[in-house]
Amino acid sequence: MKKLVCIALAFGAASAISQSVFADDDMAGMKMSAGSMSPAASSQSTLTDAEIRKVDPASGMVTLKHGALKNVGMPAMTMAFKAKDAAMLKQAHEGDKVKVRVEDVGGTMTIVTMQKQ
Repeated sequence: MKKLVCIALAFGAASAISQSVFADDDMAGMKMSAGSMSPAASSQSTLTDAEIRKVDPASGMVTLKHGALKNVGMPAMTMAFKAKDAAMLKQAHEGDKVKVRVEDVGGTMTIVTMQKQ
């Protein structure tokens, strides 16, 4: 019986130690304020430099020459993206220097924020 109690205590202590060691990394980089639990490194306000190459209002697409889009794991390139809304298309003009936030929205890479520089 003593062996069983000792084994149970040893197992419990080992489990508690491993949980405290790994718990330090489990929530690293997480914002816990205002009820949000989003990684600090991929904040919604992170924007990438880009240049508008083409605007196609009929399809709702904007072609950008952009820097690395780290939040979606995309390297720098030139690519067409869906614009979040029509108002964004009205403000976009070929040659404009902008800062953008692109996100995967329902499987479609979408410009969710665009600010002129």
